Amino acid sequence: MYRGLQVRASGAATAVARAYSPISEHMDVEFTELSDLGKVREGNEDYVGHTLPATPERVRSHGWFFALADGVGGHDLGEVASRTAIDTVVSGFRDSTGGEMHSNLLSRLVQTANRNVFDAGDEANSSGSSMATTLVACALRFDRATVAHVGDSRCYLIRRGQAAPLTRDHTVANEQARLGLLSAEEASDSAHRHLLSRCLGGGLFVNVDVTEHQVFVGDVLVLCSDGLHGSVAGSEIAALCGNGGDLMRSAQRLVDLANQRDGSDNISLQIIRVRSVERVGMYRGRPYRLP
Repeated sequence: MYRGLQVRASGAATAVARAYSPISEHMDVEFTELSDLGKVREGNEDYVGHTLPATPERVRSHGWFFALADGVGGHDLGEVASRTAIDTVVSGFRDSTGGEMHSNLLSRLVQTANRNVFDAGDEANSSGSSMATTLVACALRFDRATVAHVGDSRCYLIRRGQAAPLTRDHTVANEQARLGLLSAEEASDSAHRHLLSRCLGGGLFVNVDVTEHQVFVGDVLVLCSDGLHGSVAGSEIAALCGNGGDLMRSAQRLVDLANQRDGSDNISLQIIRVRSVERVGMYRGRPYRLP
């Protein structure tokens, strides 16, 4: 069964914790999510969402879905952009046809979210799109995690105490580093390190990065906005999330650490721990269980 808890934190911050208990002998995950206002911002332009399988059949046909967005635009437009993106992909995943390949599904959902954000921005400002958002999403089924992203919100895979980024930041500085125009150190200190080279809402179409990864029991996936990864290193995220402890406590400690070091931005994260997997092969597009 699905269990939920909503906690009102001090000030204007809102923390939402979610836990998941096994409903089948197949893949099983537990998770928590937290979004914090930070120490400076008057509003929270981050938004998180998820949809969970309610039956064993949905575990195999759809799986789990998590998404996080960091809106930009100001005057509440960033909040509208991030919420529009999350509502689009979460409802789209929930209503999707069972058994569809996650890579195809996530690519299509992100494109739809981009169009919805663009249209919302166009309505808000007759001169053109006036809002945008990053988006990172992760779908899990069998023994696979499929990650789609646009912008600089990240997904880390934590395994054996080590954090590996499954996304690359779509920023001007990072693109310059990829082309060899800047070193990694120069890119991290660049004035353009927060300037997005790609986002949802900037045009009618967007280039979506989609990757698929095998996961194992004990793996932890962390989706986060730059309010977290901008001040907390991946190794520190791994140290707090990869020790098998309470996920909500780990999330709160990470938010507290980001606020201590900076706190100038909203801070959001989702932590997903893999408790069991189902090893499968594919034949003519249909899964079959491996011994």
